Amino acid sequence: MTDRPNLPIPKASLWLTHAGMLAEQALQAFWPFLSLLMLVLGLLMLGVQDMVGVETVWIAGGLAGLALCASLIWGARRFHLPTRAQALVRLDETLPGRPIQALMDDQAIGAMDPDSVALWRAHQARMAARAAQAGPVRPDLDLNRRDPFGLRFVAMLALVVGLVFGSVWRIGSVTEMTPGAATAGQGPSWEGWVEPPRYTGLPTLYLADQSGPTLSVPQGSHITLRFYGAVGAHSLTETTSRGGAEAATDPEQDFIAEQSGRLSIEGPAGRDWAVQIIADTRPQIDVTAPPTAEAGGQMKLPFAARDDYGVVSGEARIELDLAAVDRRYGLSAAPDPREAITVPLPLPIAGDRSDFTEDLIEDFSQHPWAHLPVRITLSVQDAADQTSDAEPYQTALPARRFFDPLAAAVIEQRRDLLWARANAPRVAQVLRAVSHRPEDIFRSETAYLRLRVLLRRLETFTEFGLKPEQQEEIAQALWDLALLIEEGTLADALERMRRAQERLTEAMKNGASDEEIADLMQELREATDEYLRQLQRLAQEDQNGQQGQQNQNGETMQMTQDDLQRMMDRIQELMEQGRMAEAQQALEEFQQMMENMRVTQGQGQGGQSEGQQAMEGLAETLRDQQGLSDEAFRDLQEQFNPGARAGESQGNEGRSGGQGRGQSHDGQGQGSNQAGEGETGQGSLADRQQALRDELNRQQQNLPGAGTPEGDAARESLGRAGRAMDEAEQALRDQDLAEAIDRQSEAMEALREGMRSLGEAMARNQQNQPGQGTQDGDMRANNRDPLGRNPGAAGSISTDENLLQGEDVYRRARELLDEIRRRTGETDRPKIELDYLKRLLERF
Repeated sequence: MTDRPNLPIPKASLWLTHAGMLAEQALQAFWPFLSLLMLVLGLLMLGVQDMVGVETVWIAGGLAGLALCASLIWGARRFHLPTRAQALVRLDETLPGRPIQALMDDQAIGAMDPDSVALWRAHQARMAARAAQAGPVRPDLDLNRRDPFGLRFVAMLALVVGLVFGSVWRIGSVTEMTPGAATAGQGPSWEGWVEPPRYTGLPTLYLADQSGPTLSVPQGSHITLRFYGAVGAHSLTETTSRGGAEAATDPEQDFIAEQSGRLSIEGPAGRDWAVQIIADTRPQIDVTAPPTAEAGGQMKLPFAARDDYGVVSGEARIELDLAAVDRRYGLSAAPDPREAITVPLPLPIAGDRSDFTEDLIEDFSQHPWAHLPVRITLSVQDAADQTSDAEPYQTALPARRFFDPLAAAVIEQRRDLLWARANAPRVAQVLRAVSHRPEDIFRSETAYLRLRVLLRRLETFTEFGLKPEQQEEIAQALWDLALLIEEGTLADALERMRRAQERLTEAMKNGASDEEIADLMQELREATDEYLRQLQRLAQEDQNGQQGQQNQNGETMQMTQDDLQRMMDRIQELMEQGRMAEAQQALEEFQQMMENMRVTQGQGQGGQSEGQQAMEGLAETLRDQQGLSDEAFRDLQEQFNPGARAGESQGNEGRSGGQGRGQSHDGQGQGSNQAGEGETGQGSLADRQQALRDELNRQQQNLPGAGTPEGDAARESLGRAGRAMDEAEQALRDQDLAEAIDRQSEAMEALREGMRSLGEAMARNQQNQPGQGTQDGDMRANNRDPLGRNPGAAGSISTDENLLQGEDVYRRARELLDEIRRRTGETDRPKIELDYLKRLLERF
C-alpha cells in the first residue's frame, strides 16, 4: 500500500495501532530474555547467593550471563520495526470495505466521462467517511503458542516474591563475591554477642546488628567478642566490667557487664557504643491483711510480692516478742531457748511471679508460742540472689482455740510445760488438782485415766530431771488429751449433740469470732441430724409404733425436722445480730426440748422402701468416692510440694480429710460403707477404690425398677460408674494420680446420673400407687435441699417453692453465696460444675 498524505484517518488511532504493533514485535522477540532476567533478579533479591558458596555463585552467574546474551541476540534477530504503511494496513483490515485502500487507489477507466468521475468521487467521499471513524487496533500479545508451559509466569512470580519478601539492596551483595572482594573479605573482622542473664528471659543480641550509639543491657550480661585476622588488627576498650580493659588484642574477649560505660572496638569495621546498664531491682514483699485462724486452727497470712524478673523463693520467720508477753503464772519463769520458726512461703506453681498475692497457711496450734505475741518477718529472694525483708508484723500467733474449759486448762498447762522445763512441778500440781474430783469434771472415763497415766509419768520424769525428749513426749500426750476432751469419742449421738451445744455456749460466752461460731453452729446441726437419725432408727424398731414420748407433764410433744431447722436458724440469726444473751437462752430452750421430745415423720413410722434404701446407699457411695478423690488430690498436691509433710501442704484441710469430708489423709481414717462394717479397711488408695467398686456391684444387684426405662437408665449409669472406678483403681496402682482423679470424677458424675434416673423411677412408681404418698411426703420434710426448700411432689427433684423464703432473705442469700464460693474453691470437682459456679459468682 502506497502511503498518501492527508488521509482522513484519526492520528491517535494510527499512532496507537503503530505502538501496539511495536509492543507486539518486542514481546514476541524478547520474551525469553525478559523472563530470564526477571528470574535472575527475583533470586538475587531473595538472597539465594548468600546461601551457597562463592564458587556456585560464580558458575551460576556465568551461565545466567550467557543465557541472557543468547536470548538477547535471538530476540534482536527476530525483531522487526513496524512501518506506517503496515499500521495503515492493520487499520484497514478492521474497517468494512477496506476504505483506506480505496482512498489510495486511482480511477482506472472512465476518467474522461463526467458521470463516471462523479460516481468515483462519490465513492471516495463514502470511503473517507468510513476511514474517519477508524479506531486503534488492539495488538496481539498472546504468547501461549510460543510459551506453552508458561515459563514467563514462573519468572514473573519469582520477581514478585523477591520484591515482597526480599530486598533490592541484596542484589548488591553479588559484587562482594567478586575475586577482589573475596580477597578483601578475608582481611580483619570481628563478631560479638551480648547474653543477658538467663532468668531475665531476654534474647541474645548480636553486636554487629546494633546500629545505635547506645546499647542497653541488663546488669550481669555476658559479652563475648571474637577477633579474626592478624593479631593486633583489632583491639577492645571497655569500662563496663569491674576491672575494665584497655586496648585488649586477644582473639577472644569475654566479660560481665556490671556498670554503665563505653564499649569500643578499634580496627577495620570498628564500632563504639555507650553501654547503659539496666539494674536488677530488689524484690519487695508486704503483709496485705492481718493473720487469721481458720476453723481448724491453721494460720492464714495474706501477702503480696513483686520483682522485675520474678521471685524465686521466700520464707517467713516467726520470733517470740518476749517484751509483749504477759509474764504471769506459768509464763513468769525464764523461757527455755527456742529457735525461731522458719517456714517457706508459697509461690505460684504456674504463671507470672513478678507480681502476685498468696496466702501463707500453716498450723502452729501445737507450738509453744500459740496465741502468744510474736513478730512475723517475711523475706523474698530473686534469681540474682537479692533478698528483701518486710517490716516485722507484730501479732498474736493464730492457732486453734479450745472452748471446753477442761480442754483449755490442759492446753494451758501444756504451754507452760513447753515454755520452760522448770514449770514441770507446777504443771503436775495443777493437773493433780484438776483430777482430784473427776466425777464433777470429766465426762469421759477414758480421758480421766489418760490424764492419771501421763501425770504419773510427768512426776517420775520430774523427779529424775525432765529431759527435752521427755518434755516433748508429755506435751504430745497433753495435746492428745485436750483433743479427746474437746472432740470426744462418744458413741451416743445425744451426748455428741449435748457437747456441741455446750461448746457453742462456751464460744458465745468467751467472745469467739464469727467464723468459729459458724463452724460450731454447723457442728450442732450435724450432731442434731445424727441424733434425729438415731431416733428414726429406734422408731422403726419399735414394735408398738409409738408416735411420741411423754414428757414430765404427761403431754406428747411432736415436732418435724423443719421446726428444728427453724429454731436453729433463729439461734444463728440472733448470734449474727450480736444478741448473744437471747441466743444463749434460745439454745438452752432448744437443749431442753431435745431432751424431752421425739421427732415424728408424719402419720406413720413405717420402714424405708427398697428404693429409698437404694438411694441412701448410692448417696453414701458417692460421698465415699468424693472423699477418696479428695485424698488422691491432696497426695497429688504433695508430689508438687515434697518439702511439706502429709496433710500440711498449702490449702490442705487437715490430716483427717478436712471439714469431716472424705477419708483420712494419712490412711488411718474411718468411713462408713454400705456393707455395714462401720469402717473402711486400712490400706492403699487402690485397695479402698476396689472395695468401693465391690460395694457398687452389690448395690447394682439389689437395684429396683428393673424393666422400666428409668430403671434401665440408672443401671446403665451405674455400669459406667463401675468401669470408671476400675480405671481409677488401675491408675492408682500405676501411681498416676492425675488420671485416677479424672476417672473418679467420671465415676461420681455417673453415680449422680444413676441416682437421678432412680429418683425418676421411684416417682413414676409412686404415681402408679396413690395410696403411699402421704407417708413418703411427710418423710421428705427431713430431706430439704441446701436452700431450705422441700423437694417437689411425687419424689421429683425440682420444686415449685421460692428460692428465698422467710423473713431474713438477706441472710439466706449470703449463705447461698458462701456455699457457692466454698464449692468453687474445691478444685477436685468436675470442670463443668466449676465453670457453672464461676458463672453464678460473676452474675450475682
